[in-house]
Amino acid sequence: RSNTGETMAWSESVDTVLANKEGLTAFWTFLKSEFSEENVEFWLACEDFKKTKSSTKIASKAQKIYSDFIQADAPKEINIDFHTKNDISQNISDPTLSCFDAAQSSIYCLMAKDSFPRFLKSEAYKELVKKHQERNHKRWLPFL
Repeated sequence: RSNTGETMAWSESVDTVLANKEGLTAFWTFLKSEFSEENVEFWLACEDFKKTKSSTKIASKAQKIYSDFIQADAPKEINIDFHTKNDISQNISDPTLSCFDAAQSSIYCLMAKDSFPRFLKSEAYKELVKKHQERNHKRWLPFL
């Protein structure tokens, strides 16, 4: 369970939101409202991919990430630069656990610099903070 202090900590970094189940859900819902949920979905898929141990699973998971997020006209195509996309396309036949690192980093920066500041100003975030305030009504958050 999150507490009000943790909710306030979310405003300090996108990492704190991504690491917290409730924060992640709220952020994902916000991104969905902006039609950019593929960013957090890709980031999460990469985090899961990096924990893969079996070489057969590495290949199949890499192919799934590639077909879902990277290839032209992918159903959840992410917005990354041509060189990054090209590098992944050239190496997807023999993927490594780091093959999506550049793309993941690029999407992380996009979320941190672009989506995250808007999330902190959103009604979704304010509602979440309000819910935590009501749970711990002895606290007051001055920034709302």
